[in-house]
Amino acid sequence: MTERQKPVPVHRKYGPSQVAELTAVRESEWGIFLDAETGNTSDDILLHTMQQTAPVKVGDRVRVFLYLDPKRRLTASMRTPRMKEGQVARLRVINVTKEGAFLDVGAERGIFLPYAGMRGRPQVGEVVWAKLYTDKSGRLAVTMEVEDELRRASRPADGVRVGDRLRGSVYNITERGIFLFTEERYIAFIDHQEAPRRPRVGEIVEIRVTYLREDGRLNASLRPPKEEARTLDANRLLALLEEHGGKMPYTDATSPAVLKDRFGISKAAFKRALGRLMKEGRVRQENGWTYLLEEHKKN
Repeated sequence: MTERQKPVPVHRKYGPSQVAELTAVRESEWGIFLDAETGNTSDDILLHTMQQTAPVKVGDRVRVFLYLDPKRRLTASMRTPRMKEGQVARLRVINVTKEGAFLDVGAERGIFLPYAGMRGRPQVGEVVWAKLYTDKSGRLAVTMEVEDELRRASRPADGVRVGDRLRGSVYNITERGIFLFTEERYIAFIDHQEAPRRPRVGEIVEIRVTYLREDGRLNASLRPPKEEARTLDANRLLALLEEHGGKMPYTDATSPAVLKDRFGISKAAFKRALGRLMKEGRVRQENGWTYLLEEHKKN
């Protein structure tokens, strides 16, 4: 009769989502069993042949990651986390549940991210900043609360000039605004008014430096410079006019809320774009409507 593992007992020294160094004590047709150090051989933990990254023989001390198999038996794998406890890294979300999510740290199974440790609502496939830690139950877990760690890992933005373009990943969004960690290890802040759309936490975006702070951090914007933005906004208005028979129910008298909702820009930006089109003789305003002049309509 082949040897099988029994379900995890109620009282044990080791549990799932832990990394331990255990001794190989006996071989099996499926792999090799590790001493669970309970004094009961029925508690021994299987290290399956498929979960071995190098040959293991009886007597070897093996560093393993522990997890529950589909039958909820404590099982071992030599595929342990690629990061140490306390370290911060960008990790991929591999599963989302009602209680939280699971992130890939390079171990045999994903590591749990509790709901309370989330920043935003990460989705499967996204990559987010997270820190590995041990929770109160002794299990490995991750949290997206990495502000202190990124602050310590950052460096002053020396040599950066206003107008420079940088790339960075969002690590938090608050009522104040958006916080990023750039590829150069600078910390950048973006006021919500400088973000035409709300990025996802973890998303990599390109920013434009708008202010150099005395503390070595940056203020930045997701918007293009005004002249570039004016051109882009004017082209959007032209495209809308052409799609709707050369007219639209929006003018420089339209309320800011309506313009923000329809175009995602401020009234000042709308007026700059519309003013440019009027100066170029492409449009006119009349009775609450804006019309594309006939000579500029596409056939």
